[in-house]
This record gives sequence, structure tokens and C-alpha cells, in this order.
Amino acid sequence: MSGAELEPLPPRLAPRAFSAPRVAIVHYWLVSMRGGERVVERLLKLFPGADLFTHVYDPTKMSSTINAARVETSFIDRLPLSKRLYQYYLPLMPMALEEFDLSAYDLVISSESGPAKGIITRPGSLHLCYCHSPMRYLWDHYHQYKAEANVLARMAMPMMYHRLRQWDVSSSARVDRIVANSSFVQQRVAKVWRRESDVVHPPVETNLFTPAVDVGDFYLWVGQLVPYKRPDVAVDAFTANGLPLVVVGAGGMAKRLKARAGPNVTFVERMNFNELRQAYARCKALVMTAEEDFGITPVEAMASGRPVIAYGRGGALDSVVDGATGLFYHVQEPAALAEAVERMERFLGAFNPLDALRQAKRFAPEEFDAKITALTRL
Repeated sequence: MSGAELEPLPPRLAPRAFSAPRVAIVHYWLVSMRGGERVVERLLKLFPGADLFTHVYDPTKMSSTINAARVETSFIDRLPLSKRLYQYYLPLMPMALEEFDLSAYDLVISSESGPAKGIITRPGSLHLCYCHSPMRYLWDHYHQYKAEANVLARMAMPMMYHRLRQWDVSSSARVDRIVANSSFVQQRVAKVWRRESDVVHPPVETNLFTPAVDVGDFYLWVGQLVPYKRPDVAVDAFTANGLPLVVVGAGGMAKRLKARAGPNVTFVERMNFNELRQAYARCKALVMTAEEDFGITPVEAMASGRPVIAYGRGGALDSVVDGATGLFYHVQEPAALAEAVERMERFLGAFNPLDALRQAKRFAPEEFDAKITALTRL
């Protein structure tokens, strides 16, 4: 070459002045603190300095850990009323994800339950998808969501969701490694995406829960009062058997449930964390009526030294040990749950709280950390 000086490389291609890998975490939306956001929190602690990408971000609803991260939003965040109506913008999210520039990152972790895994990564990077669930509104819950939608949405959904399903499957091929949060989700990943996956259960802060000296006479149900959680099964079963049940949660079914519940069923819209800890520790048993992807409440109950009555499908099969830390029933109907409650009344005499505590420890954050670290080693 001549003596002319070489032009400097563009910033994205310039050699890095540090050796630590750069990490990006992609989450579908950050508008409330639920199970998926707790996983994001743990990932941020596991990868300090990671940058966070999302479609919509409401810092007033987020924890200090998430708000301390550098958060970049897609153009969805700047659309009208996006923090409340973000799900209406679902058809735009594949394009929005592909506009994120992640070429500077060595490790990309997508947190998938809404659209997150469809980002474009550079050839030398590792893209791990932590799957809470393939998008239920596209797949197994599609007809339920369609039936509950308004007239205009029902007309638009067949064409839009058909295209979204095609994108959902094709974008799964962009992922280098998929991690499912339970064996149940692992099966659904294989069914929908035709991909193999590892199972790493979500982190549960089991050390925050402790057993109580005195156990009360009530059963406990915790969750949103929405159809897929099936709180009606618990309310109807306990109204019939007359045993005390405390229902903790709010939602669109509250008014109907209260109208059909017997005087032995108590509704508490919300409890603070200390009140919930005490309720877990003092209940006879936690009642779980939903088919959950994983379900954190059974682990929290076992960490409090109490057994679980669970519908025997979904994530509960990973967490509850039938005949040791709880009991299963296999038909999602009040009569089947009532029969399981009768069995629990007999089982309580043989139940050992230490079995529940030992089982809960399998889901401690340190277990999550170790497994994710091994799977993301570059």
C-alpha cells in the first residue's frame, strides 16, 4: 500500500478495549413484576453490566435491579398507549425485534413468553433462549383468546396469528440453545418448534420462607382470579365440603366467585409479602388448580414447610412429589379436588415438613445460577 494512513474502523467493528464478554438480555415487555421479570432480575445479577432490550418499559412498575440496568426499547414503546395496550401491537413486534442492533454482543439471552427470541445476532455470538412458554395466545390458548376477543379482533386474528405462527417457528431456528423452565414447557417446545431443549427451573427465593410453629385449620389458594387459573374449581369444591379456604388474589372472576362461594370461603384481594409468608406457613396445604408452565407458588409453600394439592399436569409435576410433598388430582373438576382434599386430611398425619423443605431447595437461585452459567459458557 502507499504511505496513506488507513481509515479507522467504524465503532462497532473496532477492537474492544476489554476482554469480558458483552451480554444482552432480551425480554418481551417490562410492565409488571411477575415470574418472567424475576428471572430477568436473576440474569442481571448473574451477568452484571448486561444490557436489557425490550418492546415496552414502564420503570414505575419495575424493581430497582431492573431499573439499574441500561434498558433499550423498540419503537413499540413510542406508539400511543403502548404501556397499557402493548399486546395490540403484537403483529409489529417481529419487525421491532429485528431492528435491535446486537452485533456488539458475545452472549444474547432472550427471555421468551411474548416475542423476544426473534432478534438477529452476529455469527460468532451465542444466543440462548430461556423459554417460559411458547406464546400461548398463538398456540394452545388461541381458540380461547379468540372466543373472548371483541368482534373486530376475532375478524383480524386468523390472518394475523397465522403469519405470527409462521414467524414464531422460523425464528426458533435462529436460537443456538433453548432452555425450558419445566419438563412441561420442554414438551411444548418440541411440539411447536421441533427443537430439543434443556430444562432449568426458574429461581425461587426459598430462603425468604420459613415454617411456622402453629399450623391453622385453613387451606390456601393464591393467584389471579382469571379463567385459566381455575379458581372456580377450588371455590366450588370447598363450598361443597365446608372446609375453610382462603383465596388470595384479584381478577375479573372475583364478583362471580364471591356470589357462588359458601361462608367458609374467605377472599383476600391482596396480601403484603409478610402476610403471604405467614399464610403459606400456617395453611394446612396450598391448593393449586391451574395447569401452569412451571408455577412458583407450590415451591414457596414447600419452602414454608407445607404440602400442596395440585392438578397433576404442567409444571407441578416437576416441583411436587406425589405422596411425599403433596398430592395430585387428575381431573380439573370440583369433585376430583374435593376427593384430593379428603386424601390430604388423612395424609397430613404422615406428612414430614422436612421433605417439603428439601424439595424446595432444588429450586433455589443458586441452582439456577449454576445451570445457566454452564449453558452459557463461551
